[in-house]
Amino acid sequence: MTDSAVGAPEMDQKALDKRSRLVILASSVGTVIEWYDFYLYGSLAAIITTQFFSGVNETTGYIFALMAFAAGFAVRPFGAIVFGRLGDLWGRKNTFLVTMLLMGLSTFVVGLLPPYAAIGIAAPIILVAMRLVQGLALGGEYGGAATYVAEHAPHGKRGFYTSFIQITATAGLMLSLIVIVGVRYTIGEAAFADWGWRIPFLVSILLLGVSLWIRLKLAESPAFQKMKDEGKGSKTPLKDSFGKWPNLKIVLIALIGLAAGQAVVWYTGQFYALFFLEKILKVDGGLTNIMVAIALLLATPFFVFWGWLSDKIGRKPIILGGCLIAALTYFPLFHALTNAANPQLAAATASSPVTVYADPADCNLQFDPIGKTVFNQSCDLAKSYLAKAGVTYSNIAAPAGTVAEVRVGSVVIPSFRGEALSAADFKSQKADWDKGLGAALKTAGYPAKADSALVNKPVVIGILFILVFYVTMVYGPIAAALVEMFPTNIRYTSMSLPYHIGNGWFGGFLPTTAFAMVAATGNIYYGLWYPIVIAIATAVLGFLLVKEGKDVDIHH
Repeated sequence: MTDSAVGAPEMDQKALDKRSRLVILASSVGTVIEWYDFYLYGSLAAIITTQFFSGVNETTGYIFALMAFAAGFAVRPFGAIVFGRLGDLWGRKNTFLVTMLLMGLSTFVVGLLPPYAAIGIAAPIILVAMRLVQGLALGGEYGGAATYVAEHAPHGKRGFYTSFIQITATAGLMLSLIVIVGVRYTIGEAAFADWGWRIPFLVSILLLGVSLWIRLKLAESPAFQKMKDEGKGSKTPLKDSFGKWPNLKIVLIALIGLAAGQAVVWYTGQFYALFFLEKILKVDGGLTNIMVAIALLLATPFFVFWGWLSDKIGRKPIILGGCLIAALTYFPLFHALTNAANPQLAAATASSPVTVYADPADCNLQFDPIGKTVFNQSCDLAKSYLAKAGVTYSNIAAPAGTVAEVRVGSVVIPSFRGEALSAADFKSQKADWDKGLGAALKTAGYPAKADSALVNKPVVIGILFILVFYVTMVYGPIAAALVEMFPTNIRYTSMSLPYHIGNGWFGGFLPTTAFAMVAATGNIYYGLWYPIVIAIATAVLGFLLVKEGKDVDIHH
């Protein structure tokens, strides 16, 4: 039996199902490991900030760390173009062997990379370079795996079969969290922060060996092999995908009507929730990882459920419905997350709200790309302290020339004009002022960090489960939906680009953008407007423009 025969109507259905299950298993295991490599960085963003961006102020350093995380997403569309073209020319199997090798080796290098303290600016430069390699590789990986599985799936079961590929991203994140938690609790927090964080990166070289061994056992996709045998392949997949309006129009519809909304829901539920707990609510990193991992484990089966259901009722209503429900409930869910994860912070915010009363001209954006700017104006001093402490505050404009002050409930803490002082006097006065503001916040009930004993763990896990449940709705059927929109000869190229622009740009930049919005406004919930607006836009545009494709025959 040749590969080109697989999927033919006359083939015995039981043999087809057996072959398809083997393909799903092999493709999924390999893709899990690729996602594991990619998400290690996001899971360890707080530690990587101190290791590789210690030469800048803390707020800037964390934004830089998130930007380096996002850099891997920024190049994913270019990886989709490069490897999508190769996949439509060489075949699905050969292409994602190359992407896996690039991913595994770049992750291993990060585990060996010296910190900023040892080699200076070269450390973050090399780190970002490895992230770019990872992004290029992942840009080619997902489209190949999704296309490969879909082209093996029997008609009427594409949503179900490709949903197992959709599990891989969450499974890879969960695997990274399990390894991180295991190492953390084995060697202790101090050792983990110092050197133990490298272990999960170094372990990836072993996983790479397993992945390559699995992938080498696969044969070529039957639809691609059939197309190749019949001489119907595209010699210019890029031109045919994006240089001809009928297909380019479908690419754009796939992006704005499906992928963009799916992406922001995915990253809000699985990554921004993690950042929100650890960075903004100050929950212990180990506890955060455990709670997120449990929520992921509980929600993961629903990827398959929604994939299966999409074969019955269609991809469109499930994906767009998930986008809309998520957008309408994010604000109450994240408010509830604050109450459950850091009840002291929630109580203090309600009883003693913080206000910064300052001349707007005295306030600068708390972001320093060079790492040399001293934020010494009175408003900057107030906002930088509050941002570092994770305290929500509102802004009131004061008359020009007014020295800023922080109002904690009824207590007023005047700031000072640091720009008028010498370096020594500024350092001394700032230390005293920080101490005074810290004491006022403590008296008002604002905790320096969340008390792990007070964290309502079942409620937090329940909220995280709901957020990931939304992810399963939008992500479970997306591979089948995108594959069905394009013909075989340009499918790898065409479906990869909208997926990776959506997930690489709209989704990958979500943590960075949302955190910057929070830092700029002082409102810890303000960053949620980013995913909400995009998810609603996708729900509306998708309803109007996307055609249901569950009954499309992708072999013709």
